Amino acid sequence: MAACMASKSGGQDSILEPLCFPDEEAASSSGLDEEVVVVCVLCPESAPLSHKERLLKHLVLEHKLVISDVKLIADFPKYMVYWKGRFLEQPLTDFCSVIKTNSEGPVDKQEHYFLLCDVLPEDRGLREQLQQKRLVEILEQQQRERDDTTFQRVCMFCSEDFSGNRSTLLNHMAREHSFSIGLPDNIVYSTEFLDTLQSKLDSLQCLYCEKTFRDKTTLKDHMRKKAHRRINANNPQYDRFYVINYLELGKTWEEVQSEDDREMVDDDDDDWSDWQAHPVCAVCLFCEQQSETMDKIYTHMQNVHGFDLHGLRTELNLKFYQQVKLVNYIRREIHQCRCYGCQERFVSKAEALRHIMDSGHVMKLPQISTWDQPQYFFPTYENDALLCGLPDSDSDSEGTAPRSGGDVPVFAEDMTNLRVLKQTSVLNQLLKNRGPYN
Repeated sequence: MAACMASKSGGQDSILEPLCFPDEEAASSSGLDEEVVVVCVLCPESAPLSHKERLLKHLVLEHKLVISDVKLIADFPKYMVYWKGRFLEQPLTDFCSVIKTNSEGPVDKQEHYFLLCDVLPEDRGLREQLQQKRLVEILEQQQRERDDTTFQRVCMFCSEDFSGNRSTLLNHMAREHSFSIGLPDNIVYSTEFLDTLQSKLDSLQCLYCEKTFRDKTTLKDHMRKKAHRRINANNPQYDRFYVINYLELGKTWEEVQSEDDREMVDDDDDDWSDWQAHPVCAVCLFCEQQSETMDKIYTHMQNVHGFDLHGLRTELNLKFYQQVKLVNYIRREIHQCRCYGCQERFVSKAEALRHIMDSGHVMKLPQISTWDQPQYFFPTYENDALLCGLPDSDSDSEGTAPRSGGDVPVFAEDMTNLRVLKQTSVLNQLLKNRGPYN
């Protein structure tokens, strides 16, 4: 589904992409630790991690050992420690492929080199294990940044001060300055990322073409006129700040994005008679109750929480898309620990729900103009099956199919505001600047 756009509704909105309903202490910086020392797997020689090329050169010249695709190893120091232990147990030839050079020349000119690569099952398993551990660390760090409310930073374009969650600044730069580095929830180590960008601007360097200018005014005019208010997607320096680059071993973001499901299609097997679709469960607006039928979830919300969605639809004469916007609005307000009826904010979602129930705000909606907005076309939760089961405005009260025949008038939604919003939205900027960071 499409991603959610930023909006304001009783406060700053921090959602820029759909959430997801759940299925049934890592490092605080992504920078390479220059103090870490990496030891050779075959001798006491060592080098700082920041100068690992020197150690790799030593391996080739002194031990004739070549390690392939070093850049794809998630944790190089731990990789080296593992193989140092294994080489103490068994000889090198038990693990590595042996390559003979100058095989057709004189025997005294021939040399044997040893290749350590992920074709070997043990090496492949080690790389995957390190990659998985790194991914867990990255996701934990990302979650901490999502939940952090102590973030504070000045906008690099207008010097406005922002505090709270990092998304407030990122959304501001995308909305007010047309500068988007991607969706906040796709970014990790955001403070270091922003430090890197600020350092480039302080050095009078364009963020896109990376040319250096004589003063800030010239740089500002250049980035505006050349539409260079974006980062260079081909600069690998930024890769570590995006979660997509940690997802799969040995795959760059280009390969992940270019994967085509058509490659997995077997044209010889077109028999779908045994296909069994997994049932999609709709989730209650107020708790974690799930149901495979819309009738049960509607009944649950009405009997347990006193929320009558059908009643609101009839009372307010809501069209289908208005129901969609209402559900997305309620989902978003509750997710942000806010009462959708009175806009009061709480510390936790549980407190917000308790207030909604205790104060009788379950069926209290703000003015329709508050939630009947284009941004609520986009789902708050990407897998929200409740949206798929909403009855059409021309259906009867039981949610059956619309009446057939040509006498049923269809009125188009007023999309004027949506088109205007789309032109200035973060999504529009992301489509213009397609790359690994969308």
